[in-house]
Amino acid sequence: MSASFDSNSVANVLTKTISITSGKGGVGKSTLVTNLSLALAQKNKKILILDGDLGLANVDIMFGVRSTGSVEQVLSGSRGIDEIIIDVAENISLIPGGSGIYGLQNTSLIQKKMLLDQISQLPTPYDYMLIDTASGIDDNVLYLNSAAHEVVVVLTPDPSSLADAYALIKVMNKKYQERKFSIVANLCNDEKEGLALFKRLSDVSQKFLNVSLDYKGFIPADADLRKATKSQQLILREMPNASSAQAIRKLAEKLSVFNGVSNLKGGMQFFWEQLAGVAS
Repeated sequence: MSASFDSNSVANVLTKTISITSGKGGVGKSTLVTNLSLALAQKNKKILILDGDLGLANVDIMFGVRSTGSVEQVLSGSRGIDEIIIDVAENISLIPGGSGIYGLQNTSLIQKKMLLDQISQLPTPYDYMLIDTASGIDDNVLYLNSAAHEVVVVLTPDPSSLADAYALIKVMNKKYQERKFSIVANLCNDEKEGLALFKRLSDVSQKFLNVSLDYKGFIPADADLRKATKSQQLILREMPNASSAQAIRKLAEKLSVFNGVSNLKGGMQFFWEQLAGVAS
């Protein structure tokens, strides 16, 4: 089965799904998701963001807009998927998550299939779907990660971040047989610190788990990034020449490498089928 859009108005497009996740909160996931989206959109790619952080959904705020809908409304039948998706920037759309994402596990088969039908008929073919998950190893976090084509684990120099990142990888490996993870070292002083951080995580993972970790790079904790994040602004928009902005663009280049999916896991349609639990 290949993942594609069924709408007759657009050509079939395979959407790469990428979850941005972490074992610990406060590592900068939402900042990465929003700025990565902007970096990809600036290359004329169509991006769909799924805000899956149920407790602290804030992707819309980072773009300076405010959403009023959620997937929960689609499941209840009060609104259509096209009514809750909002455009937050040129080439970037957002699905506000709300409690509806977690609620997918408890909805009827009819509701789930209704959602899938609406997703498959979206009029815009997206190149990428970025999922901003909550932190930790709650079921909803694991659920979102397990359906994505690429799982990007974000960690920082904070010692607890390393331990929690390992815990997340371990649970994903044991519970969902996930073996490949991309690693981003965020808020580092320099590349040396980022590489050292990755090596520590890689060493313990290789020793105790059957997984493959791919180092995607580091994001420096420069003053410009701290200022932009504090004011809930996008560093790529406000200070595009900052070292952190340049690093995020490099990360976007690495994540955009996509040679197709050799198995079922990866396209947006498959992602939603897995999430709804009705994949064939």
